[in-house]
Amino acid sequence: MTDTSAHSSAGSATRALSMSTVAFTVCFAVWTIFSIIGIRIKEDLGLNETQFGLLVGMPILTGSLVRMLLGIWTDRLGGRLVYTVTMLAAALATFLLAFATTYAQMLVAALGVGLAGGSFAVGVAYVSRFYPASRQGTALGIFGVGNVGAAATKFVAPFVLLAFGWQSVAVAWAVALAAMAVIFWFATEDDPVIRQRRLTGAGQPRSFLAEFAPLRDLRVWRFALYYFFAFGAFVALALWLPRYLIGVYGFDLATAGMIGAAYSIPASIFRAYGGVLSDRVGARTVLYWTFTVSALCCAILAIPATDYAVQGMNGPIAFHMAIGPTAFVAVAFVLGLFMSFGKAAVYKHIPVYYPQNVGAVGGLVGMIGGLGGFFLPIAFGALNDLTGIWSSCFMLLLVLVAACLAWMHLAVRRMERQAEAPATSFAPAAE
Repeated sequence: MTDTSAHSSAGSATRALSMSTVAFTVCFAVWTIFSIIGIRIKEDLGLNETQFGLLVGMPILTGSLVRMLLGIWTDRLGGRLVYTVTMLAAALATFLLAFATTYAQMLVAALGVGLAGGSFAVGVAYVSRFYPASRQGTALGIFGVGNVGAAATKFVAPFVLLAFGWQSVAVAWAVALAAMAVIFWFATEDDPVIRQRRLTGAGQPRSFLAEFAPLRDLRVWRFALYYFFAFGAFVALALWLPRYLIGVYGFDLATAGMIGAAYSIPASIFRAYGGVLSDRVGARTVLYWTFTVSALCCAILAIPATDYAVQGMNGPIAFHMAIGPTAFVAVAFVLGLFMSFGKAAVYKHIPVYYPQNVGAVGGLVGMIGGLGGFFLPIAFGALNDLTGIWSSCFMLLLVLVAACLAWMHLAVRRMERQAEAPATSFAPAAE
C-alpha cells in the first residue's frame, strides 16, 4: 500500500507540474501578444514610441498587479480552480480585443489580456505544494520554462498576422487559451493541502490579513528587486526587441519576430537548469553569476553607434563603431540565458524562507517583477523620444542590474559579519 501511495503521489506531482508548465506556456504566449500585433496597431493608429510602450506594457501591468491576490487565493482555494478561472477570463478578454477599434478600447482590452500573466503566481503556489523543499528549485525552474510562450508568439504570430490580420491572432490565441483551461481542469487534481483540508477540516486558511504579514520583511522586497530585473527586464526585452531590431537594423516584422524568439527560447528553457543549479550550488551563487554577467552584457549593448574622427598625419581619419546584428544577437542571447538562471534562483528562496506564505510572498515578488515588464517598455519608449538613442534602453538596464548587485553584495557582507559575531539566529542556507 505504501508503494502504491507513493507512486500515486509522484504521479500527481508530475502531472501537476507538466500541466501547469504547458498552461503557463499558453498563458505567456497570450500575455506577450502585443509584442507582435502591437507593431501593426502602432502603424494603423499612428502611435508614437511612448504610446506604443504603454500599449505593449498594459497587459504586463494587469498580470503583475493581480499576482499577489491570485497567489493568496491559490493558497486558500487551491491552484486547480484559480488557474482555470484565470485562463478563462483572460481568453474572453483576448477574444474581445479583436473587436477593439480605438486606442482607448485597445488599452482596456489589454488590461484583461494581462490576466494571463497572473497565472504565474498561481502555478508557483500550486506546484510547490507537490514537492519537498529539496526539489522545489528544480520543479519551479521547470514550471518557469513556460516563459517560452513568448517565443511561440514571436515564431507564429507574424505569419498569422501577415496572412489574416492582427485580429485573427487575437481570436486564435483566445481559443487556444480557453481550450487549455478546459484541458487543465480535467487533467489535474487539487494539491495535497486542499485535499487534506477537505478530508479532515484541518489547516483551515488564516485570516486574509495574516497572509500579508511576511511582507513587512525587507528581504522580501530585496528579492522583489532582483526579480524586477531578472524577470521584468526579460519580459520588457521580449516585448521590445522586435521593435528595436526593426528600428536599428531595418529587419522586417517576420525576421524581427524570429530573432526575438531566438532570445526568448533559451531565456525560458534554461530557467529549468537555473533551478537545478540553485538546488546544487545555492541560489545566492547563481544570483552573483546572473548580475555580474548581465551587467557586462548591458554595458556592451548600451554603447551607441558612434562616428568620430582623429587627426592623422595626412588629415582627419574617420571611424565608425557600432554593434552589428550578429554581435547583438549573441550578446542578447547570453543576457537572456543568465536572466533565466536568475529568475529560477529568486524563486528558490521563497519556499525556503516563507514555506507557509508561498502564495503571498511569491505573488508579491512576481508582481514587482511583472511591473518591471510594464514600466520598462514605457521607459524604453520615453528614452527613445527624449534622447533619440536606441541603446538608451540598455543604459537603463545597466543601472538597474548594478543596483541589484550592489544591494545583494551589501546584504551578503552584512550576514557574513553577523555570522562571524556570536550568532543568535541562523538564516537558511539557500540564500
